[in-house]
Amino acid sequence: MKTDTLNGSLDLLVLKILSRRGALHGYAIMLAIEEVSGEMLRVEEGSLYPALHRLEQEGLLKAKWIVKENGRRARSYELTALGRKHFAAEEARWSTVTDAVRRVLKLA
Repeated sequence: MKTDTLNGSLDLLVLKILSRRGALHGYAIMLAIEEVSGEMLRVEEGSLYPALHRLEQEGLLKAKWIVKENGRRARSYELTALGRKHFAAEEARWSTVTDAVRRVLKLA
């Protein structure tokens, strides 16, 4: 099952992909999330690009225009030092929350 609703985890997913793969353009980020999730998660452009813009405004990402192999221009995104620090904190928080949810689900 694919889902367009990532319930507040989109920022974390974007930061994780960029932390592992380096600078990528938006479409490549969408594909990477889908690929790594085993095609269980799908991010729509209408969700991704506003998130990328917001993360850039917050200083977590830096962006630059590049020319892709096909000659088309694309905006490439990469983590800033602040973005790496923020990602580490959010990943730790996410692990704590998911562990707690997992414990509650085991009660049933």
